[in-house]
Amino acid sequence: MKLGLTLPTIGVGTSTAAITEVAQEAERIGLDSVWTSERLLNPVDGAFGIGATEPTPLPDGYRSVYDPLETLAYVAARTSTIALGTSVLDLLLHSPVVLGRRLVTLDQLSGGRLLAGVGVGWMAAEFEAVGVPTERRGARLEEYIAVLRALWGPDPVAHDGAFYTIAPSWYGPKPVVPGGVAVLAGAMAPAAIERAGRLGLGLNPIMMTWEMFEGSVSTFRDAAAKAGHDPASLPIVVRVNGEVTAAPLDDRQPLTGSVEQVLDDLARVARSGVDHVFWSAGEDVDRQLEVMAELRRSI
Repeated sequence: MKLGLTLPTIGVGTSTAAITEVAQEAERIGLDSVWTSERLLNPVDGAFGIGATEPTPLPDGYRSVYDPLETLAYVAARTSTIALGTSVLDLLLHSPVVLGRRLVTLDQLSGGRLLAGVGVGWMAAEFEAVGVPTERRGARLEEYIAVLRALWGPDPVAHDGAFYTIAPSWYGPKPVVPGGVAVLAGAMAPAAIERAGRLGLGLNPIMMTWEMFEGSVSTFRDAAAKAGHDPASLPIVVRVNGEVTAAPLDDRQPLTGSVEQVLDDLARVARSGVDHVFWSAGEDVDRQLEVMAELRRSI
């Protein structure tokens, strides 16, 4: 079982020193991955989802957020083996020809350690700020993936679609592994999960309940198989928005609680054919690293 942890990239109290220390300690204790996330804005008047009439509360920490890819490039230079993940990049807020090169550059600089968790985005203010329309997001995302695959494929590359146009061009460097950077869809809605499987992407679900998790895995693999992909070849990395704790918890979500409780849950995850899980570092990162080291030793 592969285990990972988020890096402390959110909040006014974090620092490059803290990010480096957590990444290096995570690698030293045998964790398999560290993760960053993306948030462009924390609107003063509230974060309205697309089409929403009421704002979604955001943590105060989102007032200061390190860029995920620059952070991982920095971490890549200070580590050797640990995988570097995003959970998630909102693809539609970026130009594919620009982001495609940023991703493959990080992949090259890290020796192929990048796991690119991606999403479609949800905050209206962020779409407005970057000048991208909110309509037809699903269709735009599908074409975006096609553009990335073209950019990472043989030269010359070209694309002429409904949303993006690229003149025949030489475009390098290419990813370390032929076929491209590992792309995981941060999907929760059934339609988005089905789309991820149909496109042959990986999956990066958030663990909420066992019913949702196991249903998502089944939907994803069924869609992949129907589209002609080998479901076993598509990675699934589970995100836990909670922590492993020093003491057992009576009221807990799956994959949270003590090492013993989490070990039982990981066995159930493994029975679903999933072998990679990562957790939030929480407020006491040093303590979380200690508990994660115990979990790593216990597997």
